Amino acid sequence: QVQLVESGGGLVQAGGSLRLSCAASGGTFSSYRMGWFRQAPGKEREFVAGISRSGSTVYADSVKGRFTASRDNAKITVWLQMNSLKPEDTAVYYCAADKTILRPYTIWTAYDYWGQGTQVTVSS
Repeated sequence: QVQLVESGGGLVQAGGSLRLSCAASGGTFSSYRMGWFRQAPGKEREFVAGISRSGSTVYADSVKGRFTASRDNAKITVWLQMNSLKPEDTAVYYCAADKTILRPYTIWTAYDYWGQGTQVTVSS
């Protein structure tokens, strides 16, 4: 029912910025919590950021002060603005939608729908 389409990944040098977007269709976007996760080579899926239906946010300690999650004014897209990127930020980034809102943002199994992932590579 719900599709999430991501864009914005790429290759940047350390200290640079990227903005990831995740556009939703087929559901009631404004009723969903949204989350961002990433998976680096050889690592498990890791929580990055979450954003509530009203726009409040939570972040992993590793990205606080550098990354900002937001929902656009049309309530159809979520963004992840990534500044001061570090090589350790290199990963495939995924957006996800939580329609039931029963478990914490940080738990990936709480989410019902997932995007395809987009590669972010940060060179030193």
